[in-house]
Amino acid sequence: MYFLGAVLSNIVIATRESRLALWQAEHVQKLLQERGHTVSLLGMTTRGDQILDRSLSKVGGKGLFVKELETAIEDGRADIAVHSLKDVPMDLPAGFVLACVLEREDPRDALVSPRYASLDELPHGAVVGTSSLRRVVLLRARRPDVRIEPLRGNLDTRLRKLDEGQYDAIILAAAGLKRLGLEDRIRIAFEPDDMLPAAGQGALGIEVREDRTDLIELLAPLAHRGDWLSTAAERAVSRAMGGSCSMPLAAHARWQADGALRIDAAWGDPEGNAPLVRVQAQAEAGDFARAEALGERAAALLRDAGAH
Repeated sequence: MYFLGAVLSNIVIATRESRLALWQAEHVQKLLQERGHTVSLLGMTTRGDQILDRSLSKVGGKGLFVKELETAIEDGRADIAVHSLKDVPMDLPAGFVLACVLEREDPRDALVSPRYASLDELPHGAVVGTSSLRRVVLLRARRPDVRIEPLRGNLDTRLRKLDEGQYDAIILAAAGLKRLGLEDRIRIAFEPDDMLPAAGQGALGIEVREDRTDLIELLAPLAHRGDWLSTAAERAVSRAMGGSCSMPLAAHARWQADGALRIDAAWGDPEGNAPLVRVQAQAEAGDFARAEALGERAAALLRDAGAH
C-alpha cells in the first residue's frame, strides 16, 4: 500500500458475503472507482452469520457482524469496512473510527407477506417473524394478538422461510429490499410514527483505523453530512441508554423545514410488563456535538418516562 497524490493503490474493502453486504461493498467500490481509485473486495463470514439458532441478544449482539472485518483491517488484510450502520456497535474499538456515513436509503421497516397487505389484515394469532426486540415491542403495541416468532439469517434466508410458509408475515428493513431490487416484496412500509426505526437504519457507514488519515481524507467526499448528523443523534440515544440489540430501543431523526433536527425515540419492555415509552426532542444541530447532545437529551427524556 502506498499513497500517490490523491489516489491510493488498491483499497481493500472487508465485507460480509451475504448478497446485501456484497451489494453495499460493491456500491462503495463503484463510488471510489469513479474517483480513480483501484478497489478490491475481501469477502468474509462473521460469527453473526454463523450463529443462526439463537437471537443476537443472547450471543453477543450485532458486534458479531463486524468483529472479523475489524480484525482484517487491524492485521493489514483490508483497509476499510462497509457496514449497515444499525449493525455497528455504538462504541467502536480503540483505534477505529467511522470515516463517513453515506446518503441514507429508506430508513423504514417494511411488512412482507404473501397473503396480507397490511398489519391490520393479519388475522388473530398470525405468526410474524422478527428477531429484533425493537420490532417485537413496537409490534406488540400495535397488534398484541399476533404471535411473534424468532427469525434469523440473511435477507434471502428470511424471505425463503416466509415463502415456505413458516410465517404469515415478516418485518424487514425497507432499505435492504430496495437495494437488492426486491421492492415489490414490500406490502407496506411503516411510517416512523407507526413503527419507529432503529438508530442508523438505512444508512451505510465506512469504518477505518483512526490513524489512516489518508483514507479518512479520501472518503470524505462520499459523506452525506445531513444523514451523518441525523444518525449521530440516533446513535447517541442508544449509547446513552447503553443500547445494543439486547435493548428494545428505537431512535429516528428527521430534519424539519426550519432547519432544526427532530428526534423521536421509543423504549419498550420485552417482557410486556411496562407500557411503551415514546419521546420527542428538537434542536438546532449543525455539528456533531449538538446532534449528539440532542440524542442524549432524548435518552434522558426516555429515562424520565420510565425507560431503563
